[in-house]
Amino acid sequence: MKYGEQEIANFDISLDEHYWPNEHEKEYVIKIELPEFMCKCPRSGYPDFATIYLEYTPNKWVVELKAIKIYINSFMNRHVSHENSANEIFDTLYNRLEPKWMKVIADYKPRGNVHTVIEIDSAKFKK
Repeated sequence: MKYGEQEIANFDISLDEHYWPNEHEKEYVIKIELPEFMCKCPRSGYPDFATIYLEYTPNKWVVELKAIKIYINSFMNRHVSHENSANEIFDTLYNRLEPKWMKVIADYKPRGNVHTVIEIDSAKFKK
């Protein structure tokens, strides 16, 4: 394996080193676009491509951008559905960051005449 493949294969997004203290008390939004998301269809094994949009208002923590990049790249050889990948990304980051607000949009490229967009917004959760 090349060094990048090893880094992706051994990456653990839950480690403390990937999160930094939010040093600002004011409300602000961090917007991250990840245009090269890839995973594999769990039924066919065909590749699926998407742009992942992550937006959040930090509370106590922010996530390191390199960590997000490697975490997103870790999906490339996994067989996972559109819905499950979007929910896993949201749940993993939401549970670790505990942001004031978070939204993840997974905008999948059309395949077989189907275009899927998965949107998860913490503001829409029932309390």
